[in-house]
Amino acid sequence: MRTKSTTINKINIITLGCSKNIYDSEVLMGQLKANKKNVVHEKEGNIVVVNTCGFIDNAKEESINTILEQVKNKKAGNIDKLYVTGCLSERYKVDLIKQIPEVDQYFGTTDLPSLLKVLNANYMHELVGERILTTPKHYAYLKISEGCDRSCSFCAIPLMRGKHRSIPIENLIYQAKMLASEGVVELILIAQDLTSYGLDLYKKRSLTKLLNKLVEIEGIYWIRLHYAFPTGFPLDVIKFMNENDKICNYLDIPLQHISDNVLKSMRRGSNSLKINRLIETFREKVPNIILRTTLIIGYPGESEEDFSLMKEWLNEIKFERLGCFAYSHEENTHAYNYDDDVPEKVKKDRVNQIMNLQSKLSWAFNKKCIGKTFNCLIDRKEGEFYIGRTFMDSPDVDNEVLIDATKNFLKIGSFSKIKIIDATNYDLTGIVC
Repeated sequence: MRTKSTTINKINIITLGCSKNIYDSEVLMGQLKANKKNVVHEKEGNIVVVNTCGFIDNAKEESINTILEQVKNKKAGNIDKLYVTGCLSERYKVDLIKQIPEVDQYFGTTDLPSLLKVLNANYMHELVGERILTTPKHYAYLKISEGCDRSCSFCAIPLMRGKHRSIPIENLIYQAKMLASEGVVELILIAQDLTSYGLDLYKKRSLTKLLNKLVEIEGIYWIRLHYAFPTGFPLDVIKFMNENDKICNYLDIPLQHISDNVLKSMRRGSNSLKINRLIETFREKVPNIILRTTLIIGYPGESEEDFSLMKEWLNEIKFERLGCFAYSHEENTHAYNYDDDVPEKVKKDRVNQIMNLQSKLSWAFNKKCIGKTFNCLIDRKEGEFYIGRTFMDSPDVDNEVLIDATKNFLKIGSFSKIKIIDATNYDLTGIVC
């Protein structure tokens, strides 16, 4: 017979997927704490909430495996209740109920009030935007909008997150001031589509208007922009970036491909000429801008010629930061109507080719950093090294700077002037100036 766990009413939130899910988990935890609930993040608890990702096959597999692992814990008596929320649950709720009935209840991406009710907590409207940080205390993600109106053929985000909905500027400023008062010095702006911010509320793209308010907040020193859609990108943002030191000269702009045939099939609303002109404009207006992009490899119909074109393009453009993933054939997307005709082995090989190429490009760029001095934000200490970041790097996805901790004392969450003395493909080594 299963015995109940000895931990009484401790709610463990497990977060999978992207930074948007991290934000959602933090909001959930904030609401629970306000209801005087004992809540922890990815630690032991007798009540478990899994916040899932359902974007591509690998993410879905990780979510399913995590749920099944918690089902085992429930059967073993280690936990008493198991709930699932997030993108996977939003998209596949009916199937999940049939296939994994051991879960006590499934919730979608907009079901926060219902989830709180099941956890014997009330949704508090006055706490909108308040949350418990799961990141280090000196940086935080600031989600400025939810959902997406784009019609990209490969993407299931609109199915899971709905239409684009901007968060009002006054709400975001309130959140940012609160975060600054708690010691946050870096804001990382996130959305499914940063570029379209404000179109629904203010009838025009209003990212610069928001940034103009955010830079006035005392205590915030870095503001970083993630997930900016290239089509319709508001160039006044780049002008403002160049004029204001608080806006990191860093832009995450997922371009996905460069072949016109593939871009057209992807329904990206752009072509190679427009993309290259946009990149040229970025680098002309902000000479030291760091560009991060994401590519999809093995999209239906991607030929050897398309792939070779991409490699030639990467050698020419030389993105400072880059990630890529193999195409995932997603149900109910437009591309699901196409034949997924690039074999998985070929996809994997092409992904490896791209990442090997990017490793060489990153190594060449990092070598140029040797001898230069950067203002680094110190994230943490690991063994005999402090780990920091320059304006060029976002946490978890980009490069890091290693500083000898046996010869220096640095405060976590503070800025330090660091001279770079060595480099590898993806990391720098520095000394305190």
